[in-house]
Amino acid sequence: MNAVVYGSTTGNTEKIAQIIAEKMNITKVLNVDNVTPEELNSYNGLICGSSTWGSGELQDSWDSFDFSKLSLQGKKVALFALGDSDSYSDTFCNAMAILYENMKKAGAEIVGSVDASEYNYDSSDAVMNGKFVGLALDEENQGDLTEKRINTWIEEIKDYFI
Repeated sequence: MNAVVYGSTTGNTEKIAQIIAEKMNITKVLNVDNVTPEELNSYNGLICGSSTWGSGELQDSWDSFDFSKLSLQGKKVALFALGDSDSYSDTFCNAMAILYENMKKAGAEIVGSVDASEYNYDSSDAVMNGKFVGLALDEENQGDLTEKRINTWIEEIKDYFI
């Protein structure tokens, strides 16, 4: 079984998590506030999302999550993050980089990188070799691209979560 797990302060990340889950036919959509690491360890695959705050930090619920108890060896994890490419152009979707590092430490295989050249921003820790480590979204400035970006990303990751 797979789950979509999100941390959301204003509701935008929760909304995106629900959209992704619906498009992927995943019935478990979990607020990270309400799950333990042990529960997440029980899933075969995870799609995890966070908004980016301040100077590139994780959303508060993820920030207080105990990643040290995650054990994700042999499991697929896809990541998504929301950011503001205009006001925080130098830390765009940095929360995704923090999720990436923590999931990798837990043994996960990260899937679903996205070409960064299709975005307007100055810098992001979530970019490796010209690709975001997951799906980067900007509801504030590029909301008109969200649906297309989600659909394209889902096509890339869907086979990992069957």
